[in-house]
Amino acid sequence: MVSSLLSNETLSQLPQSPLGQLMVAIAQFDAARENETTTTSTTITTTTITATTTTTITTTTTETTTTITTTTTTTTTTTTETTTTITTTTTTTTTSTTTITTTTSTTTTTTETSTTITTTTTTETTTTTTTFTTTITTTTTTTTTTTTTTTTTTTTSTTTTTTSTTTTTTTTINPCTLNTYRWNTTGITILSSSQVTAVAEIFFDSSDTMYVADEFNNNVVWKLLKNATTPILVAGQLASPGSSTSQLYNPQDVYIDSNNNMYVSDCLNHRIQKYVNGSTIGTTFIGISASSGAALNQLSYPRHLSVDPTQTYMYIADDGNNRVMRYPMSSTTGTNGTIVAGGAGAGNTNTQLNNPWGLYYLPTVSNYLYITNAVGHSVMRWIPGASSGEFIAGTPGVSGSNATTLNQPLAIKLDSYLNMFVVDYLNHRIQMFCQNSQTGVTIAGTGTAGSSATQLSSPRGLAFDSSMNLYVSDGGNHRVQKYLKL
Repeated sequence: MVSSLLSNETLSQLPQSPLGQLMVAIAQFDAARENETTTTSTTITTTTITATTTTTITTTTTETTTTITTTTTTTTTTTTETTTTITTTTTTTTTSTTTITTTTSTTTTTTETSTTITTTTTTETTTTTTTFTTTITTTTTTTTTTTTTTTTTTTTSTTTTTTSTTTTTTTTINPCTLNTYRWNTTGITILSSSQVTAVAEIFFDSSDTMYVADEFNNNVVWKLLKNATTPILVAGQLASPGSSTSQLYNPQDVYIDSNNNMYVSDCLNHRIQKYVNGSTIGTTFIGISASSGAALNQLSYPRHLSVDPTQTYMYIADDGNNRVMRYPMSSTTGTNGTIVAGGAGAGNTNTQLNNPWGLYYLPTVSNYLYITNAVGHSVMRWIPGASSGEFIAGTPGVSGSNATTLNQPLAIKLDSYLNMFVVDYLNHRIQMFCQNSQTGVTIAGTGTAGSSATQLSSPRGLAFDSSMNLYVSDGGNHRVQKYLKL
């Protein structure tokens, strides 16, 4: 021991230098150890101890490395060499019971700064827990490093919240497939032969005002307000066909836009006439007046019209050219259109149309154009601009009167379920085809020409009002019939 080698007098004469002070401290520690009873207790006390060690180091402006080596020998002590490098890193060593136990164990704290002091020290741990604070002071620069060892017990509580979300999906079943889609088979005459001659097609605007294109002798367009009984002439000159701006010649179809402008398919003048908000004077909107042709700015016997919901384009069944044309709604006379279906001559293949007549296009419901081939006795659907379509009703090129055949289909409409309604002209009936079905169900007419309330004769057009009541232009009987939705 250092205290046995140096007398008190010698100790008192040691220089008051850092080294001397350290040797005095070690000697005093040894003297205290000699007076301790070396009884060892085997009892292990489980104690949680938080030890705080503060070390103050002052170094000179010149980097100095001081090495102090002290060797202590004892038969009852386990000597452990500890190299302490002062840094700002804190290391906590925890045993299975305590941070510091009474059995022989060593707790080492390593700290490193820019000044490295390597010290070889023997530390003896007894049943008494001792906290040492060592201050080494030199001249000029003072670096103080405080190392705090903290043992923190963190209890983490995990809460699991289960949220149950119930999603209710309402599926509307197509009433056509349930066999519940029906209309009264007895028609009510809305316009009679004393008022119209041969109505080609019917159109309802958003207020349920009905417009009818009255071809043949009258060559005019009539308007019938909701619940009214007397029609109002809105275009053409009664029984005076012609090509002037106030005349029509065999009008086929009518469309009213959101600004109350009216468009009329003027078949034998090979043009589409536009009437601005109530005017009875038309301007040629599409085609060249009284000039049939196959150029992109010409039409040949235009039949039915369809306009997309955004009123961007108008689609026209160009019967004489066996094609469907698309024109911008901003068109004026002579504007070129685009062929979007057919155009490959008359025929019954899937790349051809055969006297296209009826036309329906509503992209919010389906991306297909639905087209009737009057002479082809069939119905096709065609993606606009595609080189071919597909047959979805009737037998191409073959007429018939059973549930799967047609005989000169004219007008066509679809509902929101994609059920299809077709005027079967020479079978004197209206056929309904449920979505994706090629078997028709007769909902108006009997299949035999007649003038009773349950019969039709050469029907030409059809439409639905906002209540889904069915209206049919009964051409051979010179009337418009209404069939109430059941």
